[in-house]
Parts: sequence; structure tokens; C-alpha cells
Amino acid sequence: MPYSHSRCPLAPVYPADFTAPVPETLAYSLTLPAALASPALARATTRELLKAHGLHDMLDPALQAVGELTAVAAQFTESPNFYVSLRFRADTLRVIVYDSHPRHTQPHLAAECDTRRRAALRVLACVCRSCDGSWGFGEAHEPGGGTRMWARLPRASAAVYGTGSPHGAPALAV
Repeated sequence: MPYSHSRCPLAPVYPADFTAPVPETLAYSLTLPAALASPALARATTRELLKAHGLHDMLDPALQAVGELTAVAAQFTESPNFYVSLRFRADTLRVIVYDSHPRHTQPHLAAECDTRRRAALRVLACVCRSCDGSWGFGEAHEPGGGTRMWARLPRASAAVYGTGSPHGAPALAV
């Protein structure tokens, strides 16, 4: 069959969007190396992304959540990297981290592994509880398999994280 000289159709041209980032447009994904430096890189990147999208009020709990999830992923993953997703939808920050550590088929091993992971994420549990958020982990159903960990932080309660009051009033000095 003779070689065809037909050209590919031109890709559609999208004009540059000059609007400033807003919370609702926060949607980023990172692939990081499974290295001890990666949680610090993930926190630094998250800090800049949240600032750029006007989410300064969520920095402390968000950085704690990203740090905890990425530190565990860096320890558990069996591949050279892991994946982080940051999204802001319905006034809630969603942090999802995927690592390649597979779910164990033997119940005893699965329970031990879950216990180790849960213990490693105990600070995350406290942060999420303080922010009326949620967290967890389970099997990743994506093509690569492994484990999916997540944290959900509602903005209203995350904004008053660490103030000592669920309503945002300053904590009393002791």
C-alpha cells in the first residue's frame, strides 16, 4: 500500500486565559519521586498553589495533610514515584495520593499493613477531625493498582484550624 501524504488536522486553538486563579480552578496533579525530599517539595508546591488561588486561610491544615500523605506514600510505594492530586470543589480541598503498594490478598497481612498505614497517618486523622473533614485509604482502582489515600478539608472549618475555637474566635491565652 502506498504511503499516504495526508496531513493531520490542525489541533484546535485555545486562546490564553488571562483570568486570575480562583479557588474553584484549583486542579493540579504531581508525580513525585519516592524520595525523602518529596514531602517537602509537595508542601512547598501546595503552599504556592493555594496562595495563587486565594486559599491562604487553608494553608496550615492543607500543608499538614499533604505532608502526612506524601510521607506515607514515599515510604510505602514500591515504584520509583507516587502521584498527588489537589482539587478544590464544593468549598472543600481534596488531596489524593496514590502509591504502588498493592493491597494484600491474605487477610492477616492486609490487617497488619492497614494498621501500619493508619498509625503513620494518625496526625492526619487529628487534622481532619479538627477541620470537620475526612480521610482514609483503600485500594486504587486505577490501571496501576496500589493504594489510594485521601483527605477532605472543608474550607470553613479549615480556615479556623488551630484557633482553639470551632467558631473562629481566638483561643484564650493561658
